[in-house]
Amino acid sequence: MTNSEGRCPHHEGQKAQEAMEQANQPVQNDPAQGETIHSQNEENPIPAAGGSLGQNGKCPVMHGANTEEANDVMSWWPKALNLDILSQHDTKTNPLGKEFNYAEEFKKLDLEAVKRDLKNLMTDSREWWPADWGHYGGLMIRMAWHSAGTYRTADGRGGSNTGSQRFAPLNSWPDNVNLDKARRLLSPIKKKYGNRLSWADLIILAGNMAYESMGLKTFGFGGGREDVWHPEKDIYWGSEKEWLAPTGSEGSRYTGERELENPLAAVMMGLIYVNPEGVDGNPDPLKTAADLRVTFKRMAMNDEETAALTVGGHTVGKCHGNGDASALGGDPEESGLETQGFGWINPKGKGHSEDTVTSGLEGAWTTHPTQWDNGYLDLLLNHEWQLTKSPAGANQWEPVNLPEELKPVDAHNPNIRRNPMMTDADMALKMDPGYRAIIERFHHDFEYFTDTFARAWFKLTHRDLGPKSRYLGKDVPAEDLIWQDPIPSVDYVITDEETEDLKGKILNSGLTRTELINTAWDSARTYRGSDYRGGANGARIRLEPQKNWEGNEPQRLRKVLDILEMIQSNFGKKVSMADLIVLGGTAAVEQAVKEAGYNINVPFSAGRGDASQDMTDAESFDELETIHDGYRNWLKKDYVVSAEELMLDRTQLMGLTAPEMTVLVGGMRVLGTNYGGTKHGVFTDREGTLSNDFFVNLTDMNYRWIPVSDNLYNIVDRKSGATRWTATRVDLVFGSNSILRSYAEFYAQDDNKEKFVKDFVKAWTKVMNADRYDLKK
Repeated sequence: MTNSEGRCPHHEGQKAQEAMEQANQPVQNDPAQGETIHSQNEENPIPAAGGSLGQNGKCPVMHGANTEEANDVMSWWPKALNLDILSQHDTKTNPLGKEFNYAEEFKKLDLEAVKRDLKNLMTDSREWWPADWGHYGGLMIRMAWHSAGTYRTADGRGGSNTGSQRFAPLNSWPDNVNLDKARRLLSPIKKKYGNRLSWADLIILAGNMAYESMGLKTFGFGGGREDVWHPEKDIYWGSEKEWLAPTGSEGSRYTGERELENPLAAVMMGLIYVNPEGVDGNPDPLKTAADLRVTFKRMAMNDEETAALTVGGHTVGKCHGNGDASALGGDPEESGLETQGFGWINPKGKGHSEDTVTSGLEGAWTTHPTQWDNGYLDLLLNHEWQLTKSPAGANQWEPVNLPEELKPVDAHNPNIRRNPMMTDADMALKMDPGYRAIIERFHHDFEYFTDTFARAWFKLTHRDLGPKSRYLGKDVPAEDLIWQDPIPSVDYVITDEETEDLKGKILNSGLTRTELINTAWDSARTYRGSDYRGGANGARIRLEPQKNWEGNEPQRLRKVLDILEMIQSNFGKKVSMADLIVLGGTAAVEQAVKEAGYNINVPFSAGRGDASQDMTDAESFDELETIHDGYRNWLKKDYVVSAEELMLDRTQLMGLTAPEMTVLVGGMRVLGTNYGGTKHGVFTDREGTLSNDFFVNLTDMNYRWIPVSDNLYNIVDRKSGATRWTATRVDLVFGSNSILRSYAEFYAQDDNKEKFVKDFVKAWTKVMNADRYDLKK
C-alpha cells in the first residue's frame, strides 16, 4: 500500500524462531579460542569473543546488563505500575543539550539549497544501492510516507514528528524493509546541514522533493519536527507476539465482526496500513476496501483523501519481490556489527537492483514510474486484471493482454518491458462502489486529482505537527486548513492592573472556586503533546462537541460560561473567553494558596484566541473526548485497563512528569475538584485550601485501607474502626507504588509544605500554558 511495499512475507517469524533455537543450544569449549566465558549459571562455557577474563576465569561484566536482552529489574513484578512512560527521552540522551533551540537553528537553514541537493540526489544513483530507472523518487516517497503513516487519531501518537523511524521498532518493521537504505542515502545531506535540519524534517522534505522532481507541484512544507534520540517505547503498537500475525492469532487486534482495537490503525503488527496481498494475505478487494476505509479514517482521512493518497502513492515507483524473501538476513536491530545498521541483506545474486526483495510483490504500477501523470488510473480502469503470483510467491494482480507499449521498461534493463501490477488495495479502489466513483472523477479531471492529492499528502505529512503557528520556513502555505485547528490571532494586551481587576470580578461573580478550577482544567486537559492538539487556547470547550462531553459536566460548564461571558461583555475592552476561563481557574488557585498561608503569585499570560464553530472539525475533535481523568477522580465507565494506568497515559500525553502528576493529584484532591463533587481522596478537613494534607494523611500509619470494590476503598482509623475517608485506586496508588510513595512521603514532610504549594503552582501553570507555543519561542 502507498508505495508501501515493505512487507517481507514468510521469514520474520522463522528467523526469530531459529535465533531462539540457536541461543538455547549448549556451546562447547573451543580449544582454538583458548579462553571461555560463562553463561549466567556458570555451567555452559561459551567461546570468548576477545578480551581477558576476570579472576578465576569469570567474566568481568554482568551478563546481559548492557543489551536489550537483559531482564529489566521490574520484570519480577509484571503487575507493578510501570512509570517509564513518564520518563521517556530524558535530556541525558539528547546530545544537543538543554539550551539547543531547533526553531532558531532552522531559521539559519538555506532551505532552497537543501531542496536543490535533494532533487540532485534523486538521480545520483549509488553503486551500493542502485536506483530504479536511475531515480530514487519512489524509495524516498515510501520512506516519508511510512514515517508519517504511523500516525493515528485516537491518541495522536505515531507520525513523522520525531524522526523515530531511525529507531526500533519502526526501523525494523516488516513494512519498512530497505528503508534503512533510503535514510543512509540521505546521510550526506544531513551531515552537510547538521543541527539546522532534523532527521524528522529531512525525511518529509525528501518525499516532497521526490514528488517535485517527478513533476508534481506539492502544496507546501513546514519544518519544526524535532528529533528524539531513543526509541519511543510509550507507543502501543499492538499485543501480537509475532510480526504480521493473522486475525485470530494470540494477541489479535480484532474482535467480533472485525472490530479493530483502539487506538490502533494498521491491520497487522508490522504494517503501516493494510496488507497489500489482501486481508490476512488472502486476496479479496471488497474486504480490503473495508480495511482501507477503517485504517485511513483512523489516520484522519476521508474516502476521497484515502483514494487520492493511494492513487498518488502508486503513480510512481515499484514493488520488489524478485527473489526468495525467506533468504533475507535479519532486520537492522538483529543484524551483525559488520552490517553497520543495514538489515534484510539479500545473499542472492547482486542483492539489489533486479534481485531486490522488499514486499515480495514485484513490479511497477504505471507505464512511466518516474513521472507524475494519470497513467495509474488509465491502466487500472481501462484494462482487465487477473490474480497472479510474484516471483517471491506473493499475491498480486496483473493486466490481461496489455499492449507491449503500455508496459513499463525494466527498472534496471531498458531493453526489457515488464507487466505492471496492482495490489489488492488498488483493486479495492476499482471494485468498491464508493471508491470507484471517486477515482473515476479523478480520471476524468487530472487537475482536480492532482490538487486533491497534493493537499492530502500535505495533511498526511503535517497532521501531527500541530497548529500552523508551529510550522517553520517560507514554504508554509498561507491557507488555513480546518484540520490544523486554526485559532484567530489576538490583537489586544491586558495590563497587570486590568488582570487584577478581572480576577476580582470573576472571584466575586458568585462562582465557586471549585467551579472555576474545574472549568479551566477541563479546558486545558485536552492537550496532547503527541500531535499538539487540544488545550485551552481557542476555548473550544464552548463549542461542539466539547461543550456536551459528559466529562465536562455540561450543566456546570454552561453556568460558568454564561457568567464569564457576562464579565467579558462588561469589561470595556477585548478579552477572549479562552483567557477568562484560564484566568478564572488561576485566580481560584491563587486564593487557595493564600488560605494556606502563602503569598505566592500564580502566573497568568494573556494572549489566547477564541475559535469559532466554523473553525472546528467536530468529528475530528471527538477523538479528544475525555473519558477518564485521574486528576478529577473520574471514569466514564469501567475499563479493562486500570484507572491508574489510564492516568499515566493521560499524564504522558499532557507532557507531565511523575512528580508533576503527584503534586497535581494531591492538590486537586484538597481543592475539592473531583467530578460530581465526590469525596474520594479528599484527605483533608480544610477542603479548598491548597495544603499538603493529601500526602500527610495518605502516608499516616494510623489508618488502614479496606477494599470495598475494585475501585473503592475505605480509609479506617486503626483504633476506633471508624471510616475516616474513602479513596479510589488512583488515590491509593500514590501510597502503594514505591516510586510514587517516595514522592508522597517527600511532600508530606513538614519542611516541604511550601515547596508543595510552589510545585503545584508550577505544574498548574504548565498545564494551562501547554498549547501556548508563542510563549516557548
